[in-house]
Amino acid sequence: MTISLEMQREELKAELRNTCDPAERRQIAAELEMVQAEIAAIEAEQDGRISVEPPF
Repeated sequence: MTISLEMQREELKAELRNTCDPAERRQIAAELEMVQAEIAAIEAEQDGRISVEPPF
């Protein structure tokens, strides 16, 4: 799952570099931010920094 997210991140970065339309740039930047947050959460879970188990 992480590999496809990393590929998506790289594709969004490339799109962001190549677009001139401000509205499209904002949309791509928002999508990129969501993908990066998801990758960070997965990495934190794998590193043991966060737990997916409920606290109770």
